[in-house]
Order: sequence, then structure tokens, then C-alpha cells
Amino acid sequence: MSGFDPQRYEEAKAIYAGADCLIDQDQINAAYDRIAAAVTADMADLDPIVICVMLGGLQATAELGKRLTFPFELDYLHATRYRGETSGGELVWKVSPGLRLADRHVLIVDDIIDEGHTLAAIIAAIEGQGVASVRTAMLLRKDHDRRAPGVQADYVGCEVADRYVFGAGMDYKGYFRQLPGVWAIGRDQESA
Repeated sequence: MSGFDPQRYEEAKAIYAGADCLIDQDQINAAYDRIAAAVTADMADLDPIVICVMLGGLQATAELGKRLTFPFELDYLHATRYRGETSGGELVWKVSPGLRLADRHVLIVDDIIDEGHTLAAIIAAIEGQGVASVRTAMLLRKDHDRRAPGVQADYVGCEVADRYVFGAGMDYKGYFRQLPGVWAIGRDQESA
């Protein structure tokens, strides 16, 4: 997307003004603390590669990384189904990891596990490079039964209601990833 779209910008402002805060900043920080403790217990001696899933995983990777006190290498990938929209389509690979992953232990970090189709494709691609192991850390897991069969996260910070959420790395049409908590589109705005 390029260029300023005043209508989209005003829509985003209106959505935020009517949004419901589901998880506040203190709860988010506590979730990162829990994830970091579990990852440390499992991976501190494995010389892991932490892979950030862009763009949503940027904030989660930064927050989690600040809490990991053992050595790890950092890389990223960019695969998306949303491209600035509120519902997913075909998976598009924009950037693959740059580090050699064969025989390495990998931790994939992202913002949320929803239906899991993107995560399943990412895991398959990473496993296809001959890694020693793959684990996944997600700030949020959406509470529903539509998840792709067999797809789960190894480390999850919080459960979140089955609503369209943004903040803490997740966006509303490209906006509000920077918010310190998690908001949901207001009930009166969901059908709009």
C-alpha cells in the first residue's frame, strides 16, 4: 500500500475510539515474562536461532528478546496472508530467513495464533531446511475451534476472545501495531 488514504486513516481512528481493551500493558508484560521463563528453561543451552515473523512478530520478538539472558542468534522472515486487510488470503512469502538453519534449534516468534494456516506453512518451510527442532512462541492464542489440524504454539502468553484484535504487534489495516495492550473492534463496529 502506498500513499495517504484519508478515508482509511479516519476509519482507523474511529475503530480505535470505539475499541474495547481486552488485555492491558501489565498483562502483556506478565505474558512475556512467562514465555521468556519457559523458553529459557527449554532452550538456553541449545544455541538457538530466534526467528521473528514480520511484521506482527516484531514487537513480540523485541519484548521476548529483552527477557532472554542466554546467547541466541536473531533472524526474520516475512510471510503474510493479510496484506493490510482484516481477513486472510493466499500465503505470500516476502523474505525467507537469511541464516543457515540446518541442524539448528529454531524458535519462531509471532504475535498471534488464530487459525494457524500461516504458521503451518512457516513451520513446514523451516523444517524443510533440516533443523534440529522448531518451537513456536505466540503472544496470543485466539479462543476458537477453527484452528488447522495439528497446529499449535509451544509457548503462549495469553488467550484472547474470538474477535478482531489489534495492538501489541497486531494491526487494524496497517495501523496501531504500537499499542501497549490488545484491543478488539467494538461490538457496535464489528459488522461495519
